[in-house]
Amino acid sequence: MIGRRGLSRQIFLSMAIVTVVAAVVVFVGLYIAFAVIFTFFPTLIDYEEWLPSSTELLIFLLLIIPSLIVASVVALKLANRILAPLNSIAESARRIAGGDLTARALPGDRTLGETAHLVSDFNAMAQRLQDMADEMAAWNAAIAHELRTPLTILRGMLQGIADGVFTPDEQRIRTLLLQTEGLSRLVDDLRVVTLAETRRLDLQIETVAVATEIQHILDLTGPALSDAGLSVELATFDIAIEADGMRIRQALLALIENARRYATPGRLLIATLVIDDTVVIRVEDDGPGLEPDFAKRAFETFSRGEASRSRRSGGSGLGLSVVRAIAEAHGGTVSYRRSARGGATFDLILPRSRGG
Repeated sequence: MIGRRGLSRQIFLSMAIVTVVAAVVVFVGLYIAFAVIFTFFPTLIDYEEWLPSSTELLIFLLLIIPSLIVASVVALKLANRILAPLNSIAESARRIAGGDLTARALPGDRTLGETAHLVSDFNAMAQRLQDMADEMAAWNAAIAHELRTPLTILRGMLQGIADGVFTPDEQRIRTLLLQTEGLSRLVDDLRVVTLAETRRLDLQIETVAVATEIQHILDLTGPALSDAGLSVELATFDIAIEADGMRIRQALLALIENARRYATPGRLLIATLVIDDTVVIRVEDDGPGLEPDFAKRAFETFSRGEASRSRRSGGSGLGLSVVRAIAEAHGGTVSYRRSARGGATFDLILPRSRGG
């Protein structure tokens, strides 16, 4: 094992030196003590009577030998207790370096609190590495899945146009543009989430009129919302914040698109509120809301609700995670709760100023 002989030898030598030094200190200390007594209080002790004989000196020196043996045994046992978890950590580290992320260290003797904590921290780190690898694999699979459908449609239609099967009329070109826009939005969402995870999402801060941005998004999504049977109800007022306008629009679009995909036909309330030094942008629909189990992880990347419902709506599982990433990059938060009507209420909470 790495370091076993070296550390054992050091512990052994340390214990031996401590034993010898302790014996010498006791022996010399006695001589010094008696020398002081004989010098200042010569009548208290008979010098000839208390002076150690050669036999007593020999016995004293011989007692050091079993002391050294005991110290050696204790040192070796202590070394084994210390080295067992350390060697387990070293072996597990080598296995992890070789690609086995399931390797874990054994704590050994838990009475050694420091080594037990070290093993616990190492195993926590190893578990985190395994979780990150699993998340990365899930990300890769999810990204491949989300890119496959629009790319397949684009390739099929372009191949059909090239082979003369399809006529490149206006409707078909619009369909191609729609798929391209979907791909562009997906790539941008992936970029935002990835940069946010690594804390590298840069913001271009400017003064943003919240009500104006909301209206711009509604101008773009109005026809799609009407087709989905949603009637927009605005409750906004003029309020300005210091934020990245493009990212705020992206977050708003994600919330509105989430309602368009999943909400039942009815009212869609979009409101703004001021609470202390924050501005709340609220998007509320009439139902059906999120399932309780899904609500706990709704803002995680690639999280989706009921599978068949997600397939019908065509959601990528990125929308709400993008909203969270943008909110947190601004120093804000996003939250979900069920509305009084039984629908979903999303609150995008942003500070009014960068210092707020």
